[in-house]
Amino acid sequence: MSAPSRHESPAPARRDRALYVEILIRAPLETVWRLTQDPDSHVRWDARFTAIRPLHRRPDGAQEFDYELDLRVHTIRGTGVSLGTRESPRGERTSALVFDSADRLSPLQAGRGYWRYIPADGGVRFITGYDYTPGWGRLGRILDRMVIRRFVWWLTARSFDRLRMWAEDDIDPERLSGWRSLRRRGPRARRCRSRPPHRRERTIMQDAPDSLEVISS
Repeated sequence: MSAPSRHESPAPARRDRALYVEILIRAPLETVWRLTQDPDSHVRWDARFTAIRPLHRRPDGAQEFDYELDLRVHTIRGTGVSLGTRESPRGERTSALVFDSADRLSPLQAGRGYWRYIPADGGVRFITGYDYTPGWGRLGRILDRMVIRRFVWWLTARSFDRLRMWAEDDIDPERLSGWRSLRRRGPRARRCRSRPPHRRERTIMQDAPDSLEVISS
C-alpha cells in the first residue's frame, strides 16, 4: 500500500459523511487482532474509551458491552454490541459494532461501524468505517457538520497511530497519552488515510461486513 498523502483532508465528502480511517501496521495480524479485540487492551490505545466492560454473549457469538469515556468533569456512558469474524480465504478478518448512548451530554448517540483487517505485504491494513447520529438536537447537528465530526475523525486516526506504535515497536500506549503524546515522535493522525483509495462508486458503509446487519437486527 502506498503511503497516505499528508495533504489528504480528514473531512468526509459531503455526499458521504461516514468516517473512514486506514493505517498500515507492520505487525502480525494476530497481534493487531489481540490488541483490538481484547477490551482491556482496546481502551489502552483508543482515546474514545476509558472503559469497556463485556456483558452478555449472544448465541450467535455477538458480545454485548457497556462503555465509558471519562472527561474528568463528566463521564459519558453507553452500550454496544460487537461481533468479530474470520471470513476470507485470504485471511481477512472483520469486526462489526453498533452502539448507543442515552447520555444527554454525549455528542454521539446511536451509531454503527466496522473494522477490517486486510493482510498486506509486511503487515495489516487496519480500516474502520462508521457513522452515527449526533447528539444535542439541532445545535448538535450544526456543530457536528462544523467541528465535531472532524474532531472525532482526528481522535480516531490518532488512536490508530498509537495502536500502530504499540504493535510495531512495543511502545506502551500510556507513554503516548496526554502531554507526552505531543512530542515530536508521538502519534499523528496524518499517518492515516481519510478516504478509501482509488474508489468513488461505493459509500464507506457499503463496505461493512454482513455481520453488521446480524447485530443490527
